[in-house]
Amino acid sequence: MAPKRTYAALGALVVAGGLLAGTGAASAHQQSRGPVAFQRTATYPVFQNRPTGEDPATATVAEISATSEDGETLVYTDALARRIGFLDISDPGAPRGLGTLSLAALGDAEDEPTSVAVVGPYVLVVVNTSASFAQPSGRLDVISLRDRHRVTSFDLGGQPDSVAITEDGRYAAVAIENERDEEATPPGGEEGDLPQAPAGFVQIVDLKGGSPLQWRTRAVPFTRPDGSALPVLAAAGIAEPTDPEPEYVSVNSRDQLAVTLQENNGIALVDLPTGRITRAFSAGTDTVTGIDTVKDGVIDQTGSITDVPREPDAVGWVDDRYLATANEGDWKGGTRGWSVFDSRTGKVAWDAGNTFERLAVRYGLHDEDRSAKKGTEPEGVVVAAYHGVRYAFVGSERSNFVAVYDLSDPTAPVFRQILPTTNGPEGLLPIPSRGLLAVSSEEDDASVNVRASVSLFRLGEGTPAFPSILSASDSTGAPLGWGALGALSAAPGKPHELYTVTDAAYSLTRIMTIDTAREPAVITRALPVKDATGKPVGYDAEGIYARPQGGFWLAVEGATGAGNQLVRLDRDGTTRQIVPLPADVAAGLTKQGFEGVTATTDRQGHEVVWATLQREVKGDPAGVVRLGRYDVRTGTWSWYGYRIGTTTTPGDWIGLSEITVVGDKLALIERDKLNGPAAVIKRIHTVDLPKSASATGALQVLPKTLAKDVLPALRATNGWTQEKLEGLTVGADGQVYAVTDNDGLADATGETVFLRLGSSRKVFGRD
Repeated sequence: MAPKRTYAALGALVVAGGLLAGTGAASAHQQSRGPVAFQRTATYPVFQNRPTGEDPATATVAEISATSEDGETLVYTDALARRIGFLDISDPGAPRGLGTLSLAALGDAEDEPTSVAVVGPYVLVVVNTSASFAQPSGRLDVISLRDRHRVTSFDLGGQPDSVAITEDGRYAAVAIENERDEEATPPGGEEGDLPQAPAGFVQIVDLKGGSPLQWRTRAVPFTRPDGSALPVLAAAGIAEPTDPEPEYVSVNSRDQLAVTLQENNGIALVDLPTGRITRAFSAGTDTVTGIDTVKDGVIDQTGSITDVPREPDAVGWVDDRYLATANEGDWKGGTRGWSVFDSRTGKVAWDAGNTFERLAVRYGLHDEDRSAKKGTEPEGVVVAAYHGVRYAFVGSERSNFVAVYDLSDPTAPVFRQILPTTNGPEGLLPIPSRGLLAVSSEEDDASVNVRASVSLFRLGEGTPAFPSILSASDSTGAPLGWGALGALSAAPGKPHELYTVTDAAYSLTRIMTIDTAREPAVITRALPVKDATGKPVGYDAEGIYARPQGGFWLAVEGATGAGNQLVRLDRDGTTRQIVPLPADVAAGLTKQGFEGVTATTDRQGHEVVWATLQREVKGDPAGVVRLGRYDVRTGTWSWYGYRIGTTTTPGDWIGLSEITVVGDKLALIERDKLNGPAAVIKRIHTVDLPKSASATGALQVLPKTLAKDVLPALRATNGWTQEKLEGLTVGADGQVYAVTDNDGLADATGETVFLRLGSSRKVFGRD
């Protein structure tokens, strides 16, 4: 067997493709200890921290978080449920819920926490109490971390967004946004335009004295008393200086506050001791090429956006000179990346260009539904030093990841690693004293069982579990676009190659080649699938089998029963034969049809194709799913039965999602429709491979044997347990491989888990 390439060695492959990658920062610390990377230690669903008696399906999120000074208690905001939550993270591998504090008990039932910070023994909760856009208001609650009683409150004088604390705990600064009403039309403008009074500002809290009762607030106006523009903002060339809308704040060691004015595409600097605005500058515009800008079901990286305002959301000081911004965009902009600015000149010192978008593509996290909007939407950025190395963490709201960069040279960031999260990573919280990073996610959808969470990562030695698969670059240098890998097949005669195929998540079908000699596995080629005329075609391909005699069989699932087909392709991917389901079987199917395909060919060239349906055919015995046997020579179907397990979870069902020949057996994936902590059944069973067509009449149910419970392997990633275990094969190297389908990020976290389950002998008890 050829030696496998390590994760570090893969860096050379990706560098050659035009994108830097690796695992360890170039520091003496890391060189002495070997490769260092952030390892995911736990993913905690915050609905588990709900108050006693609350419906588990109630929407509950984690947005912004902070920790106690010892880094062992995490506090997060839950705007949807109008509360803050507490977690014990003293054991990073087993976070424990410590309950919540409702803001209704402190004010009004509609009060909404927007941010949180910790100073000594106190939690500072920034609360939006606005009655309307035109009447913004807010307060700062100071809560005892020990007993969760409110010590005092401060009127903030407007609608707050974020809060930041100086390194020495001397000042707190709150961005008072007074956000615009997207449905309001100002005089002479269009709906949602600026300006919309009242103007926002910054509120400074002087944290002097041992007791919060001694603290005082002082406002930093961002307009003149009459509402006209400040000269410093007007000269900066921001969009509308009479309505600055401060969004996000960050402080450096010199007590300088950086404030993003997102809708105005600007940044302002404030001296906290004096409360004086010292500088303001435009974030400028950028033209980004080589990205996907059309929502058409195709990952096409030939698009561009021209002269687009960056409109930064989060900002973080790299040091006392340079600033990093996440250029999410708002109403007129968003450059799908992040930038480093020189605060002394207001000029861009570095910009990500298209590389942030291409990270999403390379790691299978591209959200095609967002292509025409703001793409990955980089919303959060924080900077922190671990073991003397400065890292930037940049969060993608729509592609569910955090990218890690080495900022040893602020003007030349180096990409190091990508961290998968649950949906909508909002809060990025470095905890350097413990070598941890916490990521809180704001998207929560109980209907598809994808819940908001807090994920923990720890910096340490070794290879991270993610990614387990990614893509190489194409001939243009762009990463091969991929996702929704719902099937696997061995590549005949090629020990370290597999085939997979995309499904209906994309409008055009492609067969991907996977190189398993590398770790992580690498998608190296993409073969377009074509119809009989040679035109690219979109099949809902749920199964693939590479034929030893050349070409492929696809199992195509239809929107209706009649749409289910076996499709035979030649080696170039052109359709050469379509085999429909028998009419009586098709009539008994709804939207769940074909899910897998495999085949055998004897020494005389007699080919028999086996395909599995996902669920029962109407009229068949309950709990019995059909396995189809198609005799290619005679063109006839016959059927066997497979008895699936049962579930008592409301809304759940059990079905089959793959079939593959293993010697004299058929191996099948049987799974439930659950994910996260609710997942129960992710199993591989075998049945004896029938030697002939089945008898007519009642379905003969084939006895099954459990070969492998895959759930422990899925949970071992310490992430959100994926629902769709859908691909399975035994490679020509004798190893068993499986993969999860990320559904192209629709109702899913987007993480793909490519599993190496061991030798065929180990899994199935045979060579």
